[in-house]
Amino acid sequence: MPDACLITAARACLAESDPAAKCRLSRDAFDALQAGRLAVEPAAAGQAQDAPGRPSRPELVPPRDLPRRRLGSPEGQAALVHAIAHIEFNAINLAWDAVARFAGMPPDYYRDWARVAAEEAYHFGLLRERLQELGYDYGDFPAHNGLWSMALATAHDVLVRMALVPRVLEARGLDVTPGMMQRLREAGDERTVALLEIILHDEIGHVEIGTRWYRYCCARCGVEPEARFQALIREYIPGGVRGPFHLEARRQAGFSDTELAGLEALDRIFT
Repeated sequence: MPDACLITAARACLAESDPAAKCRLSRDAFDALQAGRLAVEPAAAGQAQDAPGRPSRPELVPPRDLPRRRLGSPEGQAALVHAIAHIEFNAINLAWDAVARFAGMPPDYYRDWARVAAEEAYHFGLLRERLQELGYDYGDFPAHNGLWSMALATAHDVLVRMALVPRVLEARGLDVTPGMMQRLREAGDERTVALLEIILHDEIGHVEIGTRWYRYCCARCGVEPEARFQALIREYIPGGVRGPFHLEARRQAGFSDTELAGLEALDRIFT
């Protein structure tokens, strides 16, 4: 019989500020869940920290204050890897927040996001190791807090969270990663390209999980999902979602052709 609760484990992972310890706790929690040592108790959810544990570095600054570095330089190469690592670190917290914050979802919802948290921890570890190979570490460059800001903006409603965090912010990674990979190839960094191939494959699955639970929430509420998605983008993202879009990856992640056409139409409006 399980002797602990997944929701309790999620809160412990969220609270941990040391990146290595957060990753280890995330992997251990998912392993325990898989082994049947953690119970899934949806009624235990409903509370989460508005400020998850994070290290004192990197310094968090507005996106416009992030310095621009050329990828052709060693420092610019490391800065790009650091930026992606920071996204993955935030994604660990976002996944555990999805577990801890929203009560009353089916047990598979909590299992899915626990798996996402463990995979994001794996991605962060790969990128941190690459940073160290380049002579740097996580925290050596400034970063921004945009992902977590959206978590707070969507904390009141799991439907809104599923629409806007995995299907907008995380899906943006599907769009931009191929271009980053090409730039890294041109810079001769095949090692980082190989890591991004792993991450892109997994992130398609993460966005698909968001799509699936978004549609579940819409069905439960009697909401038409495609129109609601467009309305939420207009409400929460005044500047729209910018293209170009990786259409095939988004289709694999569950986007309909109607949704993709709607995103492209919004892109034309705001471009």
